[in-house]
Amino acid sequence: MSRFYFKVHRHPDEVLISICDEEILGQTFRGEKSRITVTEEFYGGDLVEEGFVLNNIGSFTILNIVGNRSVELAVREGLVSEDSVIVIGEVKHAQAVRM
Repeated sequence: MSRFYFKVHRHPDEVLISICDEEILGQTFRGEKSRITVTEEFYGGDLVEEGFVLNNIGSFTILNIVGNRSVELAVREGLVSEDSVIVIGEVKHAQAVRM
């Protein structure tokens, strides 16, 4: 069973949702020109299953996703384009913005 960390950051005009694979919280990944740290502060929200993500992800204005399973789920659901996915070290990362 896949689980994900799901966190909502509310700002006056934005709803930023951050999602990461359960097992990568707290890790840092390094690529040739980039690095990402999957911090508890930004990603460490509720630990949820896929169904929760699918039922609650629609309200975002900004989406920030890290983790191979998380990103693949977002691509499969049409929330991010495969073309917008980057790989940092061995982990996928994607962002989306709704205007």
